[in-house]
Order: sequence, then structure tokens, then C-alpha cells
Amino acid sequence: MTNPTDFKETPYWWEAAPRPELPETPVAATCDVAVIGAGFAGLTAALVMARAGRDVMVFDKDRPGEGASSRNGGIASGNIKMKFADMMDQLGEDRARSIYAEGVAAREDVGRFVEAENIDCHFRLTGRFTGAYRAKHYESQAREAEFLNKHLDLGAEIVPKAEQHREIGSDLYHGGLVRPDIGGLHPGLFHQGILDRALEAGVTVHAKTSVDGIQRETDGFDVTTSRGRVKARDVLVCTNGYTGSVTPFLRKRIVPIPSQIIATEKLPPETMARLMPKGRMLGETRNTYHYFRPSPDGTGIVFGGRAGAGTDDPNVKFRHLKQGLVEVFPELRDVGITHSWWGYTAYTFDFLPKSVVNDGIHYASGFCGSGVVWARWFAMKSAHRILGNEAEAKSAFDGFDFQTRPLYTGNPWFLPMVISWYGWKDRLGL
Repeated sequence: MTNPTDFKETPYWWEAAPRPELPETPVAATCDVAVIGAGFAGLTAALVMARAGRDVMVFDKDRPGEGASSRNGGIASGNIKMKFADMMDQLGEDRARSIYAEGVAAREDVGRFVEAENIDCHFRLTGRFTGAYRAKHYESQAREAEFLNKHLDLGAEIVPKAEQHREIGSDLYHGGLVRPDIGGLHPGLFHQGILDRALEAGVTVHAKTSVDGIQRETDGFDVTTSRGRVKARDVLVCTNGYTGSVTPFLRKRIVPIPSQIIATEKLPPETMARLMPKGRMLGETRNTYHYFRPSPDGTGIVFGGRAGAGTDDPNVKFRHLKQGLVEVFPELRDVGITHSWWGYTAYTFDFLPKSVVNDGIHYASGFCGSGVVWARWFAMKSAHRILGNEAEAKSAFDGFDFQTRPLYTGNPWFLPMVISWYGWKDRLGL
């Protein structure tokens, strides 16, 4: 097994897309819109508004995209954590169909954007196979596929255990579900493409510039940064799992959860063809789930999940993920790991992403581990709301409360206990 000291602690994606070092420019005294966060969401919103003629400044305390935008698995799923059948029971058929249909539209939008903007980020509509960790999960997947095909015509397919080797070279699962509408991309190159288009459109991006205060005034906001103050007519916050104390409204309503990933060394072509025969995005149904995929060039495996989320120790995270990789693919027990890294996702208490306004400040956040799709989509909703394009800003997700919990202020002290409970549920077959 790989010595924990042998891997790089930076994301695999940074090899092809190192985080950009932008030149420092003076912070102007005024702008139309100040955006906090230069990830997928912040830069997408800035691009939309700049192309509509607005003067937009984006502030990020780190380099652009250094957070979750270049640390995720690159799976373009637009997941909704509640099953379609369960959502129908709770919200009714029409609302459930509208929400899931918006997920389809958001995924399709990523593909259109990449093509229209000529962004070379290895986007492919590969489909995704989700392995059933328990036999009863397979039965649940079969019902879900039936609902998805009946109401959304997605072409979902249920694959029995006897045939799952056509999807994955593993005997761990009890069959699984194929969703052909899901794909993958290189998140670092995708982010770089959005950044390039935003800069070309005239967006000013202030990297390594923290926002330390936001004060509402009669004609807008006074925004205090580490390099000066700026008066902005509107403010949009897109900090997601990296939200700090300067925006307490948002901090109390999202739960930052670490997601950790490893990347293998290059594997023989015949091994990749056996383990991932269709080059799909992959996942599973266990509570402490893993998500994984072939690298964009098809030569290795990128493997992530909740394992190790209860600690910040990179060696412990590494060991948890390597153990998970070997559980899925026992033949990789001695494979080398080149990279092991982690970053923060952000979950909401109702597991639904948000584009909201509170006290005049706009927020696009809470993408629940599916930010490749939802960050761009809900950032566009917020941008159109700022621009006054109410029809474009409308979403099937509108109207849900942005929930918090008593005494919660943004520190997820309960996370280790939750992860432990999820592990017990997996062991008990719950």
C-alpha cells in the first residue's frame, strides 16, 4: 500500500489547471455589483451580469477557484438528495416533477455553455452507474427508475447483479441504476474557462482579497475589503462551504462538510477497461457513500467520498479512501496513489440548493455536493434577479424556507457523530 507521505496533498486537477495568480489591481471606489467568492458560482454570476452591461467586482480571499470548484470530483450530476418518489409523496406530483425537470435543464445547460464558450474541459455525457450496496437498495432503485422514466422520460436503466460487470468491474454491489443524462468534466479546466470568459467580459477579479464587512446603506452597500472599501449597488454572496463570519445569515444556514478524494497512478489500459468498461461516472447507495470515475484521459481512477470527513488529518483521510477503493476494487490493493486532497462542500438543512435574498443581499449557495451543476445554475438565477429579469430568475426551488437550527452558528460540531452513525447504519444494513 502507498506510503501516506508519497502523495501530493494538492488536487489532481491542478496538474493541468494550476490555480491562477492574478495581477493585483487597485480596488475601485464604486461598482454596480460586488460578488464574494470566485468559484463556479461567483464567476458565472459575474459573467452574466457583465455581459448585461454591469460593472462587476469579484472578491476572493484565496486564488480564484482554490476552494471546492477545483477540489471536487468533476461529476456533472445536479443530484437532488430526496428520491423522486419520496418527493412526490411529500410535495405532490407537479412540484416534484418541476424540481427534477429543473435538474435536467441545469445539467443540459452545462453542456451548452461548454460548447458555446469553447471551453476545453473534457466534458462528456458518459452516464452514471450507481451501485446498490444492499439488495434492498436495488429494489428501491428499480422503483426510482420507473418513476423517473414515467414522469421525466430519462431513459434510466436498472442493471441486475448478474450483468453489472458490463458497467463496473466489481462484485461489491447488488446491481445498480444507470442514468444516461449525467456526465463528467475536468473541474479545474472548467473553472479556468469560466474565469477567462469573465475577465474577457470586463469583470474585475480581486484575488487574495478578503471581504471583512458589509454595511447596508440607503443607496446600496458599503463593502470593506482587506485592500480597501467599495460602494456597491448590489451584493451577491457565493461562498458556499467557505462561508465566514462576515455573512452570519448564510453561515447559520449551511453545513460545511469535508469531501476528500484520491487519484491513482496510471493503470494499464486493460485494467481500466475491466474496472470501468464504459467510462461512466460511478457511485453507490451506502450512507458513507463513495463517488468515483476514470480520469479525463482514461488512465487512472479518481475516487472520493465521505470517508474521513470527521477528521482534518490528511493521512487518516487517505487511509479511509484507500480502504474504500480496495473494497470496491480488491485488485488495486497495491496501486500507488499520486494525490490525496479535500475541500468543503455545503449542505442545507433541507438538502435543497438556494438562490435567495435577505436584507437586500443576494445569496447563491448550499449546493449539497453537486456544485458542478447547481453552482452555475443558481448563480445565474441570482444574477438575473439582480438584473431584474424575473422570468429568468424563477426556479422550481423557490418558496422553500432557508432553514437553520437552534443554536447553530456555522460550526458543525455534530458532524463526527453523524458520520459515525452513517457508518453504523451501513454495517447494520439500514
